[in-house]
Amino acid sequence: MCSKYAPIAVSDTLSYGTVAVALAGQSEAQTTCSCYELTFTNTAVKGKKMIVQAINTGADLGGDHFDIAIPGGGLGIFDGCTRQFSVAESIFGQRYGGVSAANQCSKLPALMRAGCNWRFTWFKNADNPALTYKPVTCPAALTARTGCIRKDAPATVPKPTSKPVTTTKKPASKPTTTKKTTSTKKPTSTKKPAALAKKWSQCGGKGWTGPTKCVAGSTCKKGNAYYSQCL
Repeated sequence: MCSKYAPIAVSDTLSYGTVAVALAGQSEAQTTCSCYELTFTNTAVKGKKMIVQAINTGADLGGDHFDIAIPGGGLGIFDGCTRQFSVAESIFGQRYGGVSAANQCSKLPALMRAGCNWRFTWFKNADNPALTYKPVTCPAALTARTGCIRKDAPATVPKPTSKPVTTTKKPASKPTTTKKTTSTKKPTSTKKPAALAKKWSQCGGKGWTGPTKCVAGSTCKKGNAYYSQCL
């Protein structure tokens, strides 16, 4: 599980996140990498919305079930976190349910703390709220984090409302001649500046081939041998 898959608040009433999902009558191939708008209908988050991308499924999920990936929300069946970060299982709280208070988030590995805090701020520590949902086009902010875009995803580029106008210039009555000239001036450099990783994006780690420097205002911090992030 990538730490960058944690939920992020877009506004007081909207967040982005990733989920494991099981929908009645739909296979994993039909749901994986699809996005859904969730509208919570009870508890402290009633009326708030999340746009989530499906990155997993599971036999333990019920019909029409969205399992939000929240750091500190419980290790669940498969624990990779203690080995990835070389930490004790106890810092993650209950295996099913996770930590019980916001001050426990500070005990988690640095890359997981922001997502853990989200649970107690934006999500108000809601306990399995009911919801309604509908399929939506994935926001670029989500697909940039997961790297997954379905081939059957709806087009996001609007079609032109009118046909483009083209003009054809008539040739001159007499052909013109072009005199060849030579120049000793050296061509200007066309080398593009090195790409910079955006804030919160990956900037290093074993096997990483992307940008290793961060945009202004953030610094590339090593989380472990496999992942560094602009913080």
